[in-house]
Amino acid sequence: MSNMATLTSKGQTTIPKEIRDSLSLKTGDLLTFTLMPDSTVVMRVKNTSVTELAGKFHQKGRKAVPVELLSR
Repeated sequence: MSNMATLTSKGQTTIPKEIRDSLSLKTGDLLTFTLMPDSTVVMRVKNTSVTELAGKFHQKGRKAVPVELLSR
């Protein structure tokens, strides 16, 4: 998917509708931009709250993992 956008004199741009729709972007979503060494820019959408992840990784019968082991 390739789309173009224009940069305004204020340094702003509009993300094309097709991309906004594909990413389910809505007002207030946070976007991060990472400049790669080859000048590629990676944009990521940060619209998932940690609370939305609660319970998604639980598997019945699986033992809890101590916090100390998570940092390894």
